[in-house]
Parts: sequence; structure tokens; C-alpha cells
Amino acid sequence: MATTHQSSTKQDILEYLWKHENATAVELAEILDVSKQAIRRHLKDLEAEELILYSTSVQGGMGRPQHVYQLSNRGRDRLHRTVSDRFGDGHGDFAVSLLDTLAETMGHDQFKTILHKQWQRKAQEYRDRLGQGTVEERVAKLVELRQAEGFMAEYHPVNTSDQVCVDAKQLVGRHRFIFIEHKCAIANVAESFPTVCGHELEMFAAVLPDCTVERTHWLINGEHRCGYLVQTRS
Repeated sequence: MATTHQSSTKQDILEYLWKHENATAVELAEILDVSKQAIRRHLKDLEAEELILYSTSVQGGMGRPQHVYQLSNRGRDRLHRTVSDRFGDGHGDFAVSLLDTLAETMGHDQFKTILHKQWQRKAQEYRDRLGQGTVEERVAKLVELRQAEGFMAEYHPVNTSDQVCVDAKQLVGRHRFIFIEHKCAIANVAESFPTVCGHELEMFAAVLPDCTVERTHWLINGEHRCGYLVQTRS
């Protein structure tokens, strides 16, 4: 039983570092509700397995400097395989092959039309399933639907003091959320056909017609997640 708990804690550490890029041992202990001694043992084991590394040190108050941990390339590959097993791979290779075949056998305009109609159909499916709740209720439901389809999705509210909100005065009275996907179920497709990401952005905007949707992060650009700022219209 203890081994299972340790394995789970190590996985939690890896997933937190994947989502947040880096953290200190103290931060991990507080967030995961594990003792500092236990966290340091787990970090030592993960470092020995070359799954994590520390790049810099920061001064923590009056105490000694603390290491800032992050995933190594090996750790990122390991976690990506684990998450793919859990959430599914979206049959990306087959989808890419199918789209290649379609692109080769029909004209460019017809191919674009088919892709656009597919995203319109998906948007209508989402809207029917989201219902008429508040913006947060609908965003939360959208996260659930995307998770079921193989996307490692989550959301959280945005405060006017967050960096993504450039002009706080323009945002007074609006509801704002960041919608994040740490793993893309159609990553293979997006790499070969990046226009699908544009359709996906349009789809989210159609699903939440009373909101504006703006991309803030993009896996295709080498970032570690796709992110969207969702805010109600003024």
C-alpha cells in the first residue's frame, strides 16, 4: 500500500511540473499536502531516474536557497506516454493519413469546406450538451467533454491583476476564465494541418456565443499547453 501511495505522489509531482513548469520542494509539499521530508525523498528518487532536474536556486526568506525543479526531456516523454495511455491518443495517425488522402483526392477549396463543416457540426454538438447555464457552468462542462475525448483539460477564473488581462478598466464587470489543454488529442493532426487549430478557436467562440475567446498559449508554437481566455462580452 505504501508503494502505491509513493508512486501516486511521484506521479502527482510530475504532472504538477508539467502543468506549471517548475516548483520548489516547499511549494510541492504544500500543494500536494505531503511532508517536506517525503517530498524531498520523492524528488531525490525522480532525479536519480533522470525524470526531473533543477536549474536555478532561489532564496527562501532567511533560510538556505531552494532548488527549483522542472521536468527533464526524459520526464516529459515518460509523462506524455502515461497521459496518452490514460486519456487515449485520439487515433491521430489514422486521422492524419485520412486527411492526407482527402487533400490529395479533392481540390483545396473543397477540402477546406469539409473541415469547416466538421467543426461547425462539432460546435453544435457541444452547444446542445452545454445547455443554458452560467458561463462558468458551461466552461466546466466543456472541460468535462474535452477530457472525455482525450484532452487533458482544465479551467480556472482569471483576476483583473493577472498578466493576461492587459487593461483592467476594460474588464470591470466581466466574467473571465482561462481554459487550458495540457495534452491535445489531435496533436498529430494539428502538426500536419495547423489550420484545424484556427477552426478549433472558431468552434469555442461558437460554443460560447456570449463570450469572446482568445488564444493565449499554443502547443504548435512550442509552448507546453494550449490556452484560451474566455470572457463575457461587455
